[in-house]
Amino acid sequence: MKRVLAFALILVLMVGVFAGCGKGKGNEVNNGKVSEDGKKGGNVRITAIAGPTGVGMVNLMQNSAGKKTTNTYTFDVVSDPTQAVAAITRGEADIAAVPTNLAATLYKKTEGKVRVLAVNTLGVLHILENGESIKSIKDLKGKTIYTDAKNKGANPEYILRYLLEQNGLKPDENVRIEFAADLDAAMASGEAKIALVPEPKASTYMMQNKSIRRALNVTEEWNKVSDEDCALMMGCVIARSDFVEKNPDAIALFLEDYMTSIQVAKSNVEATATLCETYKIIPKAAVARQALPNCGLTYVTGNLMKKQLSAYLKVMFDYDPTVVGGALPKDDFYYAG
Repeated sequence: MKRVLAFALILVLMVGVFAGCGKGKGNEVNNGKVSEDGKKGGNVRITAIAGPTGVGMVNLMQNSAGKKTTNTYTFDVVSDPTQAVAAITRGEADIAAVPTNLAATLYKKTEGKVRVLAVNTLGVLHILENGESIKSIKDLKGKTIYTDAKNKGANPEYILRYLLEQNGLKPDENVRIEFAADLDAAMASGEAKIALVPEPKASTYMMQNKSIRRALNVTEEWNKVSDEDCALMMGCVIARSDFVEKNPDAIALFLEDYMTSIQVAKSNVEATATLCETYKIIPKAAVARQALPNCGLTYVTGNLMKKQLSAYLKVMFDYDPTVVGGALPKDDFYYAG
């Protein structure tokens, strides 16, 4: 029942899914520009989420502001994945960055009206400890793990529960998970000795308190208990199916631009960190500079994306079907290009 309630807000947003699309102003796609290889540019509206999922977008934002792209992009940066879902379902965005399990849930609820274009984020989670007792997942037995209340019913909660169970532990029995309404305060006061935290928060806490250390890398722990083809794929970019079908050139140009943006983010951390602050993806460039190497930035599309993401979603589905909306996505969920 708790997990059903966790999806309540998302389901409310999906009432009358896509019915509102016809009520808006719509999106005049063709902007009259043509790329060197003959692709027609379009007007593309993107909703990005502050944090790791949005980091790979900042160099594209900068190129777009400098009018260096064939597509004309408009960006809306939001703080919560449900806002990105709302933008897509209302037809206010053509493309959005969202957690992968939420993408699968949205596909189910909209009866296939979204496509996943690319995976942009692998594991970004870390178990932090103010102390030296945690060396492995099994060391969490008898402990309390704090995490942000926003993680309840989302990827981080289910990944943590899965890893605990795969290591012979029983969540809520011999490991307590505490969803903190104010994790910042719990970490600052010392109440939270152990915490499951994503970047860039993990770097923020370690910069604020030098006694806090990165005890476990959740991605490494995932790889220990999962098949090699089952990557920990936490974030992706999705698009409305009707937009994809009507505007193949604009989608192709976006993917080219996005791939370049992510490559620059990985190779030029200093400049990207500054842009993260400029575009309000990460509040401070200093934090972004520390966090970027641990943000799991990636760019996976096509058959490899389908293979690895479907394997990840299957693991989550087998653990609890509600995690991915009650059913695994069909093949048309994965954009082939």
